[in-house]
Amino acid sequence: MIRALGRLLRWGCVGGLVLAGVLVVRRLQNPPGPPQEIFVLGGDLRREQVGAGLAAYSHLPVLVSGGSNPEYAHWLFENHGVRPERLRLDYRARDTLENFTTVVDGLQQRGIRHVLLVTSTDHMDRALLVGRIVAGSRGIRLTPMAVPCEPWCRPEGRRKVWGDGLRAAVWVVSGRDLRAELRRRADR
Repeated sequence: MIRALGRLLRWGCVGGLVLAGVLVVRRLQNPPGPPQEIFVLGGDLRREQVGAGLAAYSHLPVLVSGGSNPEYAHWLFENHGVRPERLRLDYRARDTLENFTTVVDGLQQRGIRHVLLVTSTDHMDRALLVGRIVAGSRGIRLTPMAVPCEPWCRPEGRRKVWGDGLRAAVWVVSGRDLRAELRRRADR
C-alpha cells in the first residue's frame, strides 16, 4: 500500500512538472480570446447569484456544476433574464476536482477555450489550481471571478489546496483520481 502510494506521488509530481511546461507553451502559442462561457462552482447560492448577474450582463452561456436544485437554479437565472437554453446544470461532481473532470471534455468538444470561473474568495485558490491543471490540459483558460464570502469565509489550508493540485496532476497524467484510487485500495 505504501509502495503504491509512493509510486503514485512520484508519478504525480513528474506529471505535474511536465504538465506545467506544456501549459506554459500552449498559453504562449494560443491566446484564448474573450470568455465564451461562465462556469459556476456550486456550494454557495451567492455564487449562482453572481453567475446569473454575469450571464445577464455578458449574454454568455452558463454552466453550473454541483449547484442548487434545478427548480431554484432555473428560477434564479430566468429572473435575471437568462433564457433556459443558455443554462446548463451538471450534478455529477462531488468535489472540486470533479467539478472540472466531469465537464472539461465537453467544454473542449464544444470548442470552449476561455471561461469565467465563479466561486467564493475562500475557495478560489484551490479551484484555480485544480482548474488550471485540468482545464489547462485541454487548452482551456480560466479567468477568476471571486464572490465575496464575508463574514462566512473559511480559508482553506495550503495542504488542502496542494493536495487537490496533486490529485489534478495525477488525473491529467493517468485519467484516475488519486483519492478514489486510495479508497479503492483500502477497501480491498
